[in-house]
Amino acid sequence: MPVRDDVKIGAPIWFDLMTSDPDASRAFYTTLFGWTWEDPGPEYGGYFNFLRDGLPAAGGMRNPGDNGMPDVWSVYLKTDDAEATVAAATANGGSVIAPAMDVTTLGTMAVLVDVGGAVIGTWQPKEHTGFAVRGEPGTPAWFELHTRDYDKTLEFYRNVFHWETVTVGDTPEFRYTFSDAEENQAAGVMDASGFLPEGVPAHWSIYFGSADIDATVAKAVELGATVIQPAEDTPYGRLASLADPTGAVFKLRG
Repeated sequence: MPVRDDVKIGAPIWFDLMTSDPDASRAFYTTLFGWTWEDPGPEYGGYFNFLRDGLPAAGGMRNPGDNGMPDVWSVYLKTDDAEATVAAATANGGSVIAPAMDVTTLGTMAVLVDVGGAVIGTWQPKEHTGFAVRGEPGTPAWFELHTRDYDKTLEFYRNVFHWETVTVGDTPEFRYTFSDAEENQAAGVMDASGFLPEGVPAHWSIYFGSADIDATVAKAVELGATVIQPAEDTPYGRLASLADPTGAVFKLRG
């Protein structure tokens, strides 16, 4: 099992779940993906960690329900200077939800809104170096941003997170860019202006790997998930989209 040991600046480094029912979410994901979980202690305010084979897999926290936010998976990109990243985000048309703040000795985080309206976190690692495994079943297989402001959004991430982008599709039907030439460090940005439903904001998504998409979808449904997009073959693998028992959306890639 390949363990990530050197995450590039601007690459996805962590992701976590905001859930209205932590017990239900922990039961769902530990059963679906074979994860375990741990409570790091009261100083983290109820934040918990999912583990895969004892290695960091993802995080989770309770959704307080007082801010109108739905349950959601959030993505964090690596930075070597969280305060400078926050300043660059505001200078490039973004806004700040949570300013740079230290999380004990683990690292420094901030939560931003990009120029297209998508929420994106940033993490400056210290002791916590992010999720350990990628590209295996039950671990991240891909990260993807759907946006209505494709060109402005790409420029935002180039300026704020130092992306060196690679365009892989540039037709009116399919505009898609990788954040980096190395796919194992990259994320994707899709021009979703033609199909993102009204009222659905620009957003990041996480695809989890699966050795058998259809079996994973069936198991997820047995555990209380709802199918948003049934499994289908695409040029990029067999894909599916689901909502977990509390409504947080996640995707599968095989």
